[in-house]
Amino acid sequence: MPTYPPRSVGHLTDILRAGSYLADRGLATALYVGITLGRPVLLEGEVGVGKPEVAKALAAVFGRRLIRLQCYEGIDTSQALYEWDYARQMLAIRAMSERALAADEAVDALFGPKFLVERPLLEAVRAGGDAVLLIDEIDRADDEFEAFLLEVLSDFQITIPEIGTIRAAEPPLVILTSNRTRELHDALKRRCLYHWIGYPSADREVEIVLLRAPGVAQALARKVVGAVNRLRELDLAKPPGVAETIDWARTVDLLGATGLDPQMALDTLGAVVKERDDLELVIANVEEITSGA
Repeated sequence: MPTYPPRSVGHLTDILRAGSYLADRGLATALYVGITLGRPVLLEGEVGVGKPEVAKALAAVFGRRLIRLQCYEGIDTSQALYEWDYARQMLAIRAMSERALAADEAVDALFGPKFLVERPLLEAVRAGGDAVLLIDEIDRADDEFEAFLLEVLSDFQITIPEIGTIRAAEPPLVILTSNRTRELHDALKRRCLYHWIGYPSADREVEIVLLRAPGVAQALARKVVGAVNRLRELDLAKPPGVAETIDWARTVDLLGATGLDPQMALDTLGAVVKERDDLELVIANVEEITSGA
C-alpha cells in the first residue's frame, strides 16, 4: 500500500498512475493539498471528463472505503444522513408486551443503533479517515441541501437526538463534483479547494486510452482520439467524454479493425454518441470526422 499521506505532488501523481488514473499537474496539486490539509476538493468540468473517477482512484490506491452520495433534485437530509427502519420497529412493537411498551425503556429500545439505517454522510462520519467521500453532482441538489452540507463539511459531526452526537475522529477525504447546471454558493466554495477538469489534450487522451484499455494498439487509439476531437468541434448536445473515447476504442478493437473508416464509424457510433439529434449531425459529417483515421 502506498505511503499516506503522499510525500509530494509528484509522488501522488505516480501513485495515481499506478492505479490507472492520469492526473495532470494542476489536479495532482489540488488533491495533494486537500489530502495534506484535510480540505474538501471541488471538481468542476465538462461532462464525461472523469470527475468521479478521481475519488474512485484515491480510494483504490490508498485502500480506503469509497462512500458515494449521489445528489439529485429533491434529495433531503434523511436520504443523505440516516433514517429509522420503521418496518423493523413495527415488528419489534408487536413483539413487546403491553407492560414493556408502557415503560420508558421502550423508546430507547426502539430508537437505538440496531434500528438506525445509515446513509452516506453518517457512514462517512463513522468511517472517518478510512473513507473517501464522493459527493457527486452537488449542483443537482437544491440550495437548502447545499446549505445543510456546510455544517457537515465544517465539523464532520452529526447529532441524532435519540442517540447523541457522532464525530469523526479523523475527517474522511472529500471530493465534490459539479457539472455547473447551476452556480454553487460562495460559502460552499470557500470551504473547498477548487479545480477545473477540461477535456485532455489529444496526446494525454491517447495515454488515458492505452492505460484503461491496454489491449488497444497505439495507432488505433490515436485514430479514435482524433475522431473524437473532431466530434467535439461539432455543435453536439452531448459531446463525447473520455469514457466514450475509451468505449469507442475498445469497440473498434473488438471488431478487429485497425482504423476508423466511415463505415466502421457508422457501425459503432452507439459507443460514442448517445443523442438522436447528435447522431443525425454526426452521420451527415462522418466523412470529415473519419478523415485521417
